[in-house]
Amino acid sequence: MRSSLFFWALFFSILCVSPSKADVPVHIFPAPAGEPLSDRFVVTVEDQNVPVYIAKVSAMASVKPEIRQDGEAAFASFDISGSVKVSVKYPQPIQSAKILPSNSGIKPVISGNQVFFSVSKPTRLTLEINGDWMNSLHLFVNPFETNIPRPDDPNVIYYGPGIHKIAPVRVTSGKTVYVAPGAVIYGTPALNGRDPVFFLDGSNIVLRGRGIIDGSLIPNPNPFGNILKVHGQNIQVEGVVLRDSCNWTFQINVSNRVKINNIKIFGWRENSDGVDIDNSRDVEVSDSFVRTFDDLIVIKAEDKGVQGSGDITIKHDVLWNEIAHALSIGAQLRENVDNVVFSDCDIIHDKGREWLLRVFNTDSGTVRHIIFDDIRIEEARRLMSLWVGKDNWSEDNERGVITDVTFRNIQSVDPEYGGRLTELTGFDSKHGIHVVRFENVTVGGRPFEASDVEQNQFVEDVSIK
Repeated sequence: MRSSLFFWALFFSILCVSPSKADVPVHIFPAPAGEPLSDRFVVTVEDQNVPVYIAKVSAMASVKPEIRQDGEAAFASFDISGSVKVSVKYPQPIQSAKILPSNSGIKPVISGNQVFFSVSKPTRLTLEINGDWMNSLHLFVNPFETNIPRPDDPNVIYYGPGIHKIAPVRVTSGKTVYVAPGAVIYGTPALNGRDPVFFLDGSNIVLRGRGIIDGSLIPNPNPFGNILKVHGQNIQVEGVVLRDSCNWTFQINVSNRVKINNIKIFGWRENSDGVDIDNSRDVEVSDSFVRTFDDLIVIKAEDKGVQGSGDITIKHDVLWNEIAHALSIGAQLRENVDNVVFSDCDIIHDKGREWLLRVFNTDSGTVRHIIFDDIRIEEARRLMSLWVGKDNWSEDNERGVITDVTFRNIQSVDPEYGGRLTELTGFDSKHGIHVVRFENVTVGGRPFEASDVEQNQFVEDVSIK
């Protein structure tokens, strides 16, 4: 076992320090034998082939929401430390090509059945060819890895290049899980039917790498089928791809001081949320990509009698909303939520039926001091919602309150298919919405106006600048 670990460590270290062209600032890693790859895209970076993986995706049709559309996205990852040239070859002549987010400023050049462009910094890009948004290509451009853990370290759980089928793993305090580039981990169902693929349970735990963790072997229905769950403090997750969870992909539950950076999530099954932050404080999710069928990044406080959620920062993320909410708080809020900032994010698609930016309070918690800032929205159905009330998610008899919410520097296209801009709905005179600010909000290039605000009698102190 140790000799095998040493071999993979040596192999990986050679790849990391010695790209095939010594003067090219790019690291590319081969796919493991037996892993299905895309036959629609051929990606090269500085004339080196990059493996293109596949991820099942799903959406509801925009015009007929009862119709479900399934497709197969593709994704490729590579690490850079400077500007590189990228080429993508497609099996048919290319009539149009678009790179999202538009905020990247990258304009591809088309030549026959290829597109060309350059990338100079870590980013998360989506390439759509000939208007095919469903079966798009996602490119994850990472920084070079540093301080790579050693596989012979007793505190390291090391997965080298190759395919691994594993039973659920509980990771305890002081441990590091490393998923190397070229590693694909397939989680298998737990014997008790409850454990996630990886359960980070304790303090000072790290899960990192450039590999893939896949939940496709865990069947529906499974309300506990997370790919990754966190419970503890001082926990970091970085770099990995999480693919095809049968439930919430990544749950952070009753935790403190959790930092998530540069993760990528694909989910196509019902209830396959991206990141659920639940009864947790001091959490950051940054520089990540989420394309899931249900909620993308959501903050909850569903456990009664424990700490609420707060001091949370969601920033620099690229989001693709298929059916529900992109950035939201709720629905289950049985404890308070405070001091949450969603900032500098790009929502590149919205195929959903719900509100993109939302506080959805269906229980007794108080939600206060919430900021949505510098959000760029390239497709929309419904934009902004604050709601207090009772629905099928409610468990508390008492209703809650929402107070002090700011929507600032929001740039959105006009909502499509009869969509709406706002919904401000309080429950009654004691359970309403107080102090809402709209600052520098534009829709379709025009300023947001008072006539754009829909509110009931249980909303007060709404201002527009």
